[in-house]
Amino acid sequence: QVQLVESGGGLVQAGGSLRLSCQAVGRPLRYAMGWFRQAPGKEREFVAAGTWTGHSTFYGDSVKGRFTISVDNANHTVFLQMNSLKPEDTGVYYCNSDALSTPPGLWGQGTQVTVVS
Repeated sequence: QVQLVESGGGLVQAGGSLRLSCQAVGRPLRYAMGWFRQAPGKEREFVAAGTWTGHSTFYGDSVKGRFTISVDNANHTVFLQMNSLKPEDTGVYYCNSDALSTPPGLWGQGTQVTVVS
């Protein structure tokens, strides 16, 4: 069974940056790992995903050009660098082991990101 260990997140002012990480512990993973987020009162939405080969990345429209996902294949870790943060980026960010599948794979515990203006 794969376990996802998330870290990062916190409170930042608008325009600032944060970096999230998610390490997968356990058996080999699927094609792509990534991140979703959920704001209060809203549905969970796709943020970004990256293939373990590092060859392909995918982003939600609202974060393109501001967020960058990267993969450390050797350590089974995925990073999400979030720049130019906006208050609307606030929410709980969840790592997922199979982010491009429907339904998605295993969820991490979630980490809170709060952006204040």
